[in-house]
Amino acid sequence: MSTVNTVTEQLTRAGQAIEHDSFAIIDAEVGEHAYDALQWPIVRRMIHANADFDFNGLTAFHPDAVEAGVRAMLAGGGTPVVADVEMICSGLSQPRLAHFGMKTYQFISDADVIETAKAEDTTRAVQAMRKAHRLGLLDGAIVGIGNAPTALIELVRLVREEGVRPALVVGMPVGFVSAAESKDLMAEVDEVPWIVIRGRKGGSTLVVAALHALLALAEARQKAAQP
Repeated sequence: MSTVNTVTEQLTRAGQAIEHDSFAIIDAEVGEHAYDALQWPIVRRMIHANADFDFNGLTAFHPDAVEAGVRAMLAGGGTPVVADVEMICSGLSQPRLAHFGMKTYQFISDADVIETAKAEDTTRAVQAMRKAHRLGLLDGAIVGIGNAPTALIELVRLVREEGVRPALVVGMPVGFVSAAESKDLMAEVDEVPWIVIRGRKGGSTLVVAALHALLALAEARQKAAQP
């Protein structure tokens, strides 16, 4: 599947040339890899976002992850993107999301989230995921977690104990306390497709990169289906 597109590409010829040349350099330096033709554009864009080749190997995919993400973007009706922090929402291209009628949501700084987190001695990230669930936003959503391991741990609990079913989880929290463990926990889930980064590395930038790559794949499929 081609990833050349219009809505999800650089908007100038110079920008396109730089991006395409960067991808060519990454392809050349990586050489052979274990990812399939749909997974590799996601890993490659993550490498491009951080100039870190460790993501070739650290990035793991549920077998249905890419297909589930692309289908959710193409589904119509505006599949929500629920994030753990505002940085992900700010990093995603609004024109790219608008092309598929998608909107972003995050609740980490909401007053009720902060108040409940203090009252229950939990994190804001936990309460933000619970609020998204109460609002009915998690089922069928694409969930992006790049900062808070506790958000990912809570999401796994919601999947297992309360039957929440996101379309796709992009779980890439960064850090030293529970970050690696939260991603290992997500990777044990069979009921929901996921993309994770093993170990301590991660971050909101990588979630954004992965979602932009998925948007490119979705648009490529959309264009291929047009007469």
